Amino acid sequence: MSQSASHYFVPQPSHWPIFGSIALLLMANGTVLWMNQIPSGKWMLAGGFFVLLTMLFGWFANVIRESEEGAYGKNVDISFRWAMGWFIFSEIMFFAAFFGALFYIRVLSVPDLAEGLSGEFLYPDFTSAWPSAGPGFKEEFSKMGAWGLPAINTALLLASGVTLTWAHHALIKNNRLHLNIGLALTILLGFIFLLLQVEEYAHAYTDYNLKLTTGGYGSTFFLLTGFHGFHVTLGAVMLCVILARTLKGHFTPEHHFGFEGVAWYWHFVDVVWLLLFVLVYWL
Repeated sequence: MSQSASHYFVPQPSHWPIFGSIALLLMANGTVLWMNQIPSGKWMLAGGFFVLLTMLFGWFANVIRESEEGAYGKNVDISFRWAMGWFIFSEIMFFAAFFGALFYIRVLSVPDLAEGLSGEFLYPDFTSAWPSAGPGFKEEFSKMGAWGLPAINTALLLASGVTLTWAHHALIKNNRLHLNIGLALTILLGFIFLLLQVEEYAHAYTDYNLKLTTGGYGSTFFLLTGFHGFHVTLGAVMLCVILARTLKGHFTPEHHFGFEGVAWYWHFVDVVWLLLFVLVYWL
């Protein structure tokens, strides 16, 4: 791959943003129609996803081709790094909102409701014990413990961070075999994590009676772990794309931000899980 471009590359006008707008319109309308039990809604939603995938494959293919042709120089590389940094920052703020909701419910809302506001006991039988679904919730449920599948998943994600770092160092040393093996192991560990999370959710529903509708605890638990699982899925898909590119011989020790950007994202996902493990499962 040549990286000889000294200018700032400006691509030709693209039709892919139009595809993205059409996809979002179809997905939004399809979701609303489906929620209102109109049969055509699910087909419109599926069509939106298809158009979105078409846009992603087509647009990313253009970017990969431009990169391999050497169109991107140092200035573009810096722009990519800033863009990925701001994207990850936006994801940090996304999870910060959910962690903030957990803090508010657990530290402020539940104790206040149990102790009474302004000296008035609104719910005399309600205690501030955690986990709590909130006052008035009568169904019995159990908390998800830390030392089981969550601990195994923690070990899996930590191991995936190690294998990805190994792959990165192999790329810097131009060791393509270790690069591909490290990436493949990272992807494998990521998908094992997702399978175990599905099993954990099954246990939560069947054995612990823990659901998304289980008040404050259930909603925060499933929103935090569910959105994290979505991010692991997205990261694993991106790693699959990077592996396909490395198998084709893409990236060099000097120029491989496509790899680095996905690695940043994966390590971010690892850090979020560590916070989840401590704040949601352990404490």
